Amino acid sequence: MFMIKHLLTPLVCERFRCDARYRDGHLRVVNALPAREVLGLHVPEMKMVAKQLSRNGAEVELLDGEHRLCSCGTEVIRCFEATTSDLLCYEETILWGFLINLEKCSLMERLEMLSRYVPVLDNWAVCDAYCANAKWIQRTDKKLLWDFLLHYFRSENEFEVRFAIVTAMTYLLDEEYLELIFTELNNLDIASIKSLYKSIKGKPTMAQLGMVQGAEPYYVRMAVAWLLATALARFPEQTRAFVRSSDLPDDVVKLYLRKARESLITKGLRAL
Repeated sequence: MFMIKHLLTPLVCERFRCDARYRDGHLRVVNALPAREVLGLHVPEMKMVAKQLSRNGAEVELLDGEHRLCSCGTEVIRCFEATTSDLLCYEETILWGFLINLEKCSLMERLEMLSRYVPVLDNWAVCDAYCANAKWIQRTDKKLLWDFLLHYFRSENEFEVRFAIVTAMTYLLDEEYLELIFTELNNLDIASIKSLYKSIKGKPTMAQLGMVQGAEPYYVRMAVAWLLATALARFPEQTRAFVRSSDLPDDVVKLYLRKARESLITKGLRAL
């Protein structure tokens, strides 16, 4: 059951429908969990639909089969919140987040909507697409945002933690919050964070099997490495000092070093 499938399926590109190799590549990149259907839309199409829903609303199908005409984005969000999230497709979970970003509302209202959305995150692409497009954060009260993120830094859910890390990296990685972010990273109890993705050796034989090539929780470990590599470019001395004195697992430090070297090579700079 899809709430807005009638709006999404016409936008799926012909290549995804007809080219099995292209479709498999798309599914491998997204790496959604096996039960999460992926229709095949790309972010530009989803942004277009989100803007349309935000302005004009849409007819949606509810869990009991009832069709409801929503007049605006707020009403569509309420329908998402009332739906069993497991029944939504990958694109609908992204659209839900995009709608929260587009809402014209107070910070507290937006954070309340986010508190109902963040527990739904179960995929790196959904999490990161939300964070990358949350431009409202650039104009918000960062102290309130930080207090909001603390709950998710200390969560035992893989993508709630990744949400906090990626949001902090994208919008709070400055002199005021750097040490606070480092403290939260150092306090992560990575072994207690639960993941629905299973670690395997070698590449999966098929796309969308819920597997990763790295220790669990893989997407938290990668997010920490990504943040540290980004911090190194902005605050090299503080970041090196933190990593040297931190309690981060060795594999996370190795991931950070690899990401940092890749970034330096891309920019044509000398290695660490």
